[in-house]
Amino acid sequence: MTRKLLDDCFLHDKDRLRHNEVLTILRDRLTAIAGDEYVSLDDALGRIAAEDVRAPRNVPAYDNSAVDGYAVRHADLNDNAPTTLFVAMRVAAGHPAREPLPAASAARIFTGAMMPAGADTVVMQEDCDAGESDEIEDLKQVTIPIGLKPGANRRRAGEDLAEGATLIDPGQVFRPQDVAAAASVGRGSVRCFKKLKVAVYSSGDELVEAGGTLGQGGVFDSNRPLLKALLQTLPVEVVDLGILADKAGTVRDALKQAAETADVVITSGGASRGEEDHLIESLEALGKRHLWQIAIKPGRPMAMGQIGDTPIFGLPGNPVAAFVCFLLYVRPALFKLGGALWFEPRRFTLPAAFEIEKKKADRREFYRGLLVPGPDGLTADKFSRDGSGLISGLRAADGLIEIPEAATSISRGEPVAFIPFGELGL
Repeated sequence: MTRKLLDDCFLHDKDRLRHNEVLTILRDRLTAIAGDEYVSLDDALGRIAAEDVRAPRNVPAYDNSAVDGYAVRHADLNDNAPTTLFVAMRVAAGHPAREPLPAASAARIFTGAMMPAGADTVVMQEDCDAGESDEIEDLKQVTIPIGLKPGANRRRAGEDLAEGATLIDPGQVFRPQDVAAAASVGRGSVRCFKKLKVAVYSSGDELVEAGGTLGQGGVFDSNRPLLKALLQTLPVEVVDLGILADKAGTVRDALKQAAETADVVITSGGASRGEEDHLIESLEALGKRHLWQIAIKPGRPMAMGQIGDTPIFGLPGNPVAAFVCFLLYVRPALFKLGGALWFEPRRFTLPAAFEIEKKKADRREFYRGLLVPGPDGLTADKFSRDGSGLISGLRAADGLIEIPEAATSISRGEPVAFIPFGELGL
C-alpha cells in the first residue's frame, strides 16, 4: 500500500519551534492526501480544483455590442459634422444579422448582440438623435454625433478569455467568480479534490455539552462548536466525536478509532503534561508526536503528530488559543492536505493605537485586533484584556495583530502587522 504521508511529516530537530518554522514544515512536508472526483458546477464553490480549466474557445466567441445603440462603419462617419444614416437592420442578442451591414447605414443593436459583418463601432443610443418618433424600433434613420472613436463600445472576440487560456489552476479554491468563469466556457462540471474527513473532539471531565445541565465546576464546551464552525468554511466533512473524559484509555481508544476512519483528527484540550492530560502520551503510544510546544502566545502547548497516514492536531484547551492556532496552522495544513496551493494571509501595516511596555523576547505574539479610525487613517488597537479564555475578545476583533519575536515592547504609533480575519477565511 502506498503511503500518503511521510512517517515524519512534522519532524524537526528543535525543542521548541518558532512560528515561521512551523509554517515552513507544514508548507514543505505536507502533501495532498485527498482523492478526486467530478463535481457539478453548482457544487464547486469552495472546492479545490484537481485539474486546470482552460477556455476551449474565445470568450466572448464573437465581436458584440457593449451597449444599446447603433452599429456603424467608422469610415462612414463625417469628421467635422454629425452623420445621418439610414437604419438598415435590427440586431438583438441571440439573433445575429443574416447579411452584412450595407454601406452608409446603421444597425439598431442591443447589448450583447453580435456585431453585423462590416460594422466596427457602436454609438450609445443616448448620444444619438433619433428623430421625432417615440418608437425607437420604428426609426428609419439616426444622426450620429462627431468625435466617436473607432471601435467604441465594441467588445472583441476573446477580449475576456482567449482560446486555450487557463482559468483555474490545480490547487485553486473555487470562488463565485471562478464558478462564473468556468460556466462562461461551457463547463457543467469540474474535477475537484474530495473533501477530507476531519474528526473533532474535546477532552475534559469539566466539559458539558451546550444545551445540557451545568453542574458545579462544569464548563460548557465552546471549543468543539468553535472548531466545527471554522471547519464549515473549508471543503471538509466534519465528524463530531463529542466530549471525551479525562481517562487515558478513553482518549487512546478514541484517538485510535478516529485515526482509522478519518483523514485528519483535531483535538481540543489535554495537550499539556498534567496528570489529567492524556493526548501526548496517547499519540506517542499509537503513532508519533513530532511537534509540541510552539514559541507563540497564545497557543504554546499545541501539538502535531501522526498515526499512520493520519495527521493529528492537538489544540490548546483555551478557546482563544484554539482559535488562533487553528487559523494560523490547522487551516493552511488542511488546505494543503486537501490539494490546495499553499498561501499566506496578507499583513497590512498600521500604526498601533496601544502600547506594550514589556514583551518576552523570542516569542511571537498574536493579539485580538480592532480597526480604529485615527486622525491619519485606520489604526490597530488590541482588545483590552489578553486572557486566552475570553471569547468576547474574538467577537470584538477585526483580525489579529502580529508582534514578531525580536520586539520587546511596542510604542503607540509604532507600525504593527495586522491580519484581517477576511484573510483567514472569516
